[in-house]
Amino acid sequence: MEQLKRRDRKLIRKGHIFEYYEDTLELPDGKEALYDFINHKGAAAILPVDSNGKIIMVRQYRNAVNRFTLEIPAGGLNPGEDTKTAAARELEEETGYRSERIEHLLDLYTTVAYCNEKIGIYYTEELQPSKQHLDEDEYVEVERYPLQDLIEMIYRGEIMDAKTIAALLAYKNKKL
Repeated sequence: MEQLKRRDRKLIRKGHIFEYYEDTLELPDGKEALYDFINHKGAAAILPVDSNGKIIMVRQYRNAVNRFTLEIPAGGLNPGEDTKTAAARELEEETGYRSERIEHLLDLYTTVAYCNEKIGIYYTEELQPSKQHLDEDEYVEVERYPLQDLIEMIYRGEIMDAKTIAALLAYKNKKL
């Protein structure tokens, strides 16, 4: 398959989390097409497992889908921050737990059609109580579930967040 060539990238809007661009690409037949592109700073997530084997989840309102969602703790990278450090930070900020032993689970691109957001996903089975440090505009409820209950919630359509689904299924597969 022939490569498309980017001829131009025009910044349309710079937001707090990402930048929105309009790209002009040259197609293999020589014609040009406009593509939307969202440049994202990257993110990290973590699947925390407590001493009873339950997964610690966060429930929070998500404006884009206008509903509360049940997710693993996650957030954007700070400048110069690697995904493992960010996952550890998000764990403590959102759940009030920390861990000295965090293992890589997988990486994923969230929406390859128009965005380069890449999330590094980790897990930990060793938690120590700490203190929750939510952002000023962040309101989350911390909940705990057995893994199998969460898998069933995926198939009932109660969990629809891609990073959470990928993390739960990958963790289940790792533990088989």
